[in-house]
Amino acid sequence: MVTAIRRIFKAGFVGFWRNAYVSLASIFVLTIALFVIGATMFINQLLETSLSTLQSKVDINVYFVPEAPQDEIDRITTAVEALPDVAEVTYTSREDALAEYRERNQNDAISLQALEELEDNPLGANIAIQAKETSQYESVARFLEEQKSLEQANIPVIDVINYEKNKDSIDTLTNIINATKSASFIVMIILLVAAVLITFNTIRLAIYTSREEIAIMRLVGAGNMFIRGPFMLQGIMYGFVAGILSLLLFYPLLVWLGPRTEAFFELNLFTYYMANFGEIFGILVGIGVVLGLLSSTFAVARYLRT
Repeated sequence: MVTAIRRIFKAGFVGFWRNAYVSLASIFVLTIALFVIGATMFINQLLETSLSTLQSKVDINVYFVPEAPQDEIDRITTAVEALPDVAEVTYTSREDALAEYRERNQNDAISLQALEELEDNPLGANIAIQAKETSQYESVARFLEEQKSLEQANIPVIDVINYEKNKDSIDTLTNIINATKSASFIVMIILLVAAVLITFNTIRLAIYTSREEIAIMRLVGAGNMFIRGPFMLQGIMYGFVAGILSLLLFYPLLVWLGPRTEAFFELNLFTYYMANFGEIFGILVGIGVVLGLLSSTFAVARYLRT
């Protein structure tokens, strides 16, 4: 068994170097396929970051009446924070709301003068609610409406819930996120299928040059595994080398693109590449090895059946 494995490895390495031009062609095709797959991964990451940034800017604001009891405000805030769909709740007190209003209108003398003429702070406290997913804002809004309906008539608490005002924006963003995820998945599947077909045909052509050698090995009684083994090893080598080359190609490209993507998408792709290098290495090299192995296995199978 050990001798057979050693012979398979030796034959695989010899075949890899002996058919240098065929090996280079197979590696080139695999490298292009893996580069396209890797580029799709980086584009998806940019889209996810952009959508996450947009999603973080969408929220529901609940404005309380100025006379709302603080214990009721705290109760509603705590109840909202406990909802499974809620990611974050930001509380703004009446004093902070007034300070923010003054800052926003610091160049509006009329608004500031009108505010000074009032004896008391006309603004109430408010909370800003961010859901984990944009599709969950509707359920949060229903919960808030239920809380408002339970208020006593003589003790109002909630003044305005601005979900209806933001509903169109939230629905649009939800549709964009769902469409982007679906499109990314479809594109990735198409690229994988294309990579498999192109790689299979390229390695099939490479093995075609060895068809007479395979026929002779069969005539002298070589087993299918002994015949298939060297080609499987060559396929693994094609995929491994192609994966390394695709990673090397991404390095200078992302060094150049990194600052530009950070300016437009708030994500430095080079920083992301270095921080997740192990995962990216495993994915690209792993896909390359699997593609090379499967393609060589299926390609040589034709000559083992005849």
